[in-house]
Amino acid sequence: MGFMPTITPSRRHFLAISAFGALGFLARQSAREERKMNVILVLMDDLGQRDLACYGSSFYETPAVDQLAREGMLFTDAYAACPVCSPTRASLMTGRYPARIGLTDWLVGKRRGKMLPAEYLDHMPLEETTIAECLREAGYTSASIGKWHLGPEPYYPEHQGFDINIGGCHLGHPPSYFWPYGDASVRVPITPGQPDEYLTDRLTDEAIRFVRRNAGKPFFVYLSHYAVHNPQQSRDHWTRHFADKVRSMPEQPGPEFDDWRGRRVRCKQNQPVYAGMIASADEGLARIVDELKHQGIYDQTVLIFMSDNGGLSTAEGTPTSNRPLAGGKGWLHEGGIRVPLIIRWPGVTRPGSVCRVPVISNDLFPTILRMAGMGLRSDLHCDGADLTPLLRGGDGLERDVLYWHYPHYSNQGCTPCGAIREGNLKLIEEYENGRCELYDLAADIGETRDLSDSMPQDVLRLRGRLANWRTTVGAKMPRPDPGETASQDMAARSQP
Repeated sequence: MGFMPTITPSRRHFLAISAFGALGFLARQSAREERKMNVILVLMDDLGQRDLACYGSSFYETPAVDQLAREGMLFTDAYAACPVCSPTRASLMTGRYPARIGLTDWLVGKRRGKMLPAEYLDHMPLEETTIAECLREAGYTSASIGKWHLGPEPYYPEHQGFDINIGGCHLGHPPSYFWPYGDASVRVPITPGQPDEYLTDRLTDEAIRFVRRNAGKPFFVYLSHYAVHNPQQSRDHWTRHFADKVRSMPEQPGPEFDDWRGRRVRCKQNQPVYAGMIASADEGLARIVDELKHQGIYDQTVLIFMSDNGGLSTAEGTPTSNRPLAGGKGWLHEGGIRVPLIIRWPGVTRPGSVCRVPVISNDLFPTILRMAGMGLRSDLHCDGADLTPLLRGGDGLERDVLYWHYPHYSNQGCTPCGAIREGNLKLIEEYENGRCELYDLAADIGETRDLSDSMPQDVLRLRGRLANWRTTVGAKMPRPDPGETASQDMAARSQP
């Protein structure tokens, strides 16, 4: 007979405690494994795709975003649903094309031209179900921190599913990036503040405070920076840093500006203040990552980084260059709608992976639902595709086409138009005159060679497909301007 240990009462007590401790450990481990993923969506304002080192910039410094790309997936062909801010933000919140919602311009643009721009809503309706409302049903606590710009009261974030709203209001940009962020008549509603406090830093502080308070339960943070939207203001130390960098750089070949469609467009990235604004946002991302690691939840948190439209490059100032992409904010050319998108999904996305499948801002709604362990709600996010197959290493989606509808005159010079991308072919249709441009983005990412004359059948097919889509979503179109028509008639009658 083998040795049988004698179990004394005290040893039985010790073993019972040990067993209880082991069970507790297993329970805690199981809880960690079953816990829903936190989600932090960092949305930049007017940040061009080429404004990050990981997307090719040699001037801007973005080590935190670059690190996020090394740990997650970088999308080369990601798009905003609109070339201006409010419609894209509505698409993020609802998973629907702006044309379907009826919110197709920034709030509230009123520019006119040869046509009367299409009518559109001046707010995101409360009847729309937002991603925050869906996540609340799954037990998430959520915060909207920063720019909202989806309508005045009563359409603020706290009425659209968010538990907390910090700094979100009707404003599309801050009167000032320094405290008190405006004056008594117009200001970003954040109090209290400190002298010399910088808005981008303050929004980061608020995000970190929210993470600390909610580290023990699933949360959703929508950190929507006002940066890098005008006014161009950065912290002095960053401005000095990049001014020194410009002086030490070798002379870049080529002109500072070029003519593009009769407008001056910037060709070089060399503006110290703009670079400083980017650096502050990047520094904020690094601080958030540090806090997640300190709380022990970095690998339980999905991080998404995106911009609401392309960089400002053709009017209202020209702080950045989107080259080789054409145009910029306010245009349906690639510089206005192609944006950075990086997603880190711990344990799922392969570090350093790159995805070349075309995706759009509508897609984040169903993707976040999947990341949260929820079922899809195609009745809500009917225009969004679940990107989790791509994030898991897949090479495609069932969808083969993306659409844009911008029936307005942008502040940057674009006239009312629509666009469709099918595979590598992209068609842009001007609503004033029906003229179409066709590009092969695989061979011509800069949209320099219009193929419409040589490929008329593709123009006809894509234009028809775009028209059918507009009908399906109930898109509102611009109308002839009676005043413009009367002026043309008078001019014609005055000719000899």
